[in-house]
Amino acid sequence: MHVRWLWTGLLLISTASSAADLKIDITDQHGKPVADAIVSVLPDPGVAPAAWPVRPAPRTHTIDQIALTFVPYIQVFRPGDKVVFRNSDQTRHHVYSFSPVKAFEFMLSPGQSSPPLELEKSGVVAVGCNIHDSMITYLYVSDAPWISQSAADGKVRINNLPAGHYTVRVWQPRLRPGRPDLAQSTLLINASESKTMNFALTLLPDSRRQFDREHTQY
Repeated sequence: MHVRWLWTGLLLISTASSAADLKIDITDQHGKPVADAIVSVLPDPGVAPAAWPVRPAPRTHTIDQIALTFVPYIQVFRPGDKVVFRNSDQTRHHVYSFSPVKAFEFMLSPGQSSPPLELEKSGVVAVGCNIHDSMITYLYVSDAPWISQSAADGKVRINNLPAGHYTVRVWQPRLRPGRPDLAQSTLLINASESKTMNFALTLLPDSRRQFDREHTQY
């Protein structure tokens, strides 16, 4: 499993005191909206942490296994959050990851859940099933003050950004490994102004559509 950061631009915001809103539209190489793209907005040191959103308390998220599919496909975590894997199928699953961010494995019988697993470090954890090759999910762990995930329409909205300079990162698991596929843009947005950034990503086919040759009943 491969994951790769995609740096997609440098956002510049004026030094006025009012907050600004950013709209991001993400499409693929065919012009179709891209779902499940993660947009992170990272401030330069000039933006005081006091102006950042309040960090929520650590949470425990559940990744279910339904009809030989991880649900959800991508989940955003903060460092310190925990994950529980639940098997709602009628077959056994062998959940695992070799990620340097967090390596683990759980053998889950039907109806069984794993113990909570804490994710301490930022990064992307690609998780598979050692029995069903087409099953995959991604745990996206980030301490970015502003972070959002695109829906089916490929749109992300980041509201109430304080004045300052920001780096915008866009990541999607279907980006081609080993190629930067960079789309860079510089944007000036004035206080209380709404602007739009457009990004086109070159994506590989969805690995979840591949036929699983392994047995499904154990």
